[in-house]
Amino acid sequence: MHFDYDLLTYLEGFVTEERKQRFLDVLSKRTRFLTVAIEDVYQLHNTSAVIRSCDAFGVQNVHVVEDRFGKRLDKNIAMGAEQWIDVHRYQTTDECITTLKEGGYEIIATTPHNNSNLLSDFKVTSKTALFFGTEKEGLSDAVLQKADGFLKIPMVGFSESLNISVSAAIILQELLDDLRKSKCPWQLSELEVLEKKLDWTKKSINDVEGIIARYLE
Repeated sequence: MHFDYDLLTYLEGFVTEERKQRFLDVLSKRTRFLTVAIEDVYQLHNTSAVIRSCDAFGVQNVHVVEDRFGKRLDKNIAMGAEQWIDVHRYQTTDECITTLKEGGYEIIATTPHNNSNLLSDFKVTSKTALFFGTEKEGLSDAVLQKADGFLKIPMVGFSESLNISVSAAIILQELLDDLRKSKCPWQLSELEVLEKKLDWTKKSINDVEGIIARYLE
């Protein structure tokens, strides 16, 4: 794939040195080796909170299934921390699972039921997609039947489950901390880093389309 190095260099002239360094620092911790899928989450603030956790802990890709609640998520996905994350949208769970499996991901269902591994015992050793479900029903049968494994947070109180955004934050912090200490190829490739630098630089410049048009002239 051809990458336009000259365009990146040109656009970087419109952002500060501090901003450019910040991009490099963040990208050095980013991963697509571990990804997150959110299935039919009804509460908009929960979807947004999970995406913010992905940004905070370094997950670059988030997959959102909008089977039942659809475009209600549109206005939230494009705001705030979400602009630094790549959000992939699906109309059905099967479409999401198929895409992830074709991408080489193992499907791990986060659920307090089934034969789940405890978080403290779980290790990411291959490309992994963590599925989080609705607030009330949890994950659908489609995910549970096609999952390659199950994961749960150990509980010692009366509550059987946590809010999805809390669960995601706890699990991501633990697994990503372990993953960065491992020998797995978790980091973005050189091309992926360049592509995100260009994307984020564009998002940091006012009237970037006009500036690019003048550059192309």
